[in-house]
Amino acid sequence: MSSRKRTLLTGTVLLFTTALLVFALVVALPKIMEVIGGTSGKDYSGKGRGEVTVTVPAGSNGAKIGEILLQKDVVASAEAFVSEFKNNPRANSIRAGSYRLRKKMSAANALAALLDPASRAEIRITIPEGFTKAQAAARIARLLKISPQKVKDAMDDAAGIGLPAESGGNIEGWLAPLTYEFAPDTDVKSVLKKMVSCQVKKLEKAGVDPGSRQRVLTVASIVEREVSWHEYYGKVARVIENRLKSDSESHGLLQMDSTVMYGVGKTSGIPGADDLANDNPYNTYIHPGLPPAPISSPGADAIRAAANPTPGDWLYFVTVNLDSGETQFTTTLSEHQKYVQEFKDWYAKNRK
Repeated sequence: MSSRKRTLLTGTVLLFTTALLVFALVVALPKIMEVIGGTSGKDYSGKGRGEVTVTVPAGSNGAKIGEILLQKDVVASAEAFVSEFKNNPRANSIRAGSYRLRKKMSAANALAALLDPASRAEIRITIPEGFTKAQAAARIARLLKISPQKVKDAMDDAAGIGLPAESGGNIEGWLAPLTYEFAPDTDVKSVLKKMVSCQVKKLEKAGVDPGSRQRVLTVASIVEREVSWHEYYGKVARVIENRLKSDSESHGLLQMDSTVMYGVGKTSGIPGADDLANDNPYNTYIHPGLPPAPISSPGADAIRAAANPTPGDWLYFVTVNLDSGETQFTTTLSEHQKYVQEFKDWYAKNRK
């Protein structure tokens, strides 16, 4: 065989071999990529079935979310989800947190579910301003679906929930009034620890040093329960400070109805004769000075007011209209009694 024929034959064999390799690579590449990368672009169809909880960490991009969904068998491939993610202008608004999704969903349906607030799986707990620890415990127990005693036990574990030493082991006042979102499997101590941590941050933001935190919270908690309108917070805080002076007309007695009610286990209303006569440490008509601990969970505005009271020489105040919140501040008892009568007249006319 001539060298020319051998060269042609060799070239033909090489060409055929190359063609076979290319063909095999084209056929096998998707499978290879599926093994190596875990995705092949395949997609489920429909809205899926069953239920699975998926948690999206903060800062997750489409690729990260796709990987999480693939691991939970929500989508058939991360690639299919990423494709949907890139083509949807709302995709970047997916919030971090937990979601209730279905298994074997199409990528499009999975994305839609993540954008639907109804899919959120977090437990939302709202602690309003002025809530007591007993009120907070009842709400936490109901939403976490655990016994009230378990919440109380957790509240008593000062170290376990990060309660500062200056609290004296009493969580009252240290639960920041906010709306929280927790993953479905969050334990009660983690919930309380988060609330305490948020209150500590509020105190720090208000410039309150650790040695003054308990006192500020106590004053702020009274402010929070005495008036509902934030515009009066600074003035009420000043009244408290002025009345605490032993040489004042009040002789150091705060005489705050909110503390009396707290001492007898009530959270609203006006104290009656029996309430005012009840001799407990929170009865500031009987005992001078601040009560031994906060009486509620104060918000940021009340904390700021307690830390920086409005300048003034007021010793008395009374809300004369419970609908409008109109509150009168005075420096003498005679002035105060005039406004107290105005409130009594309003109450007699408007009570139901």
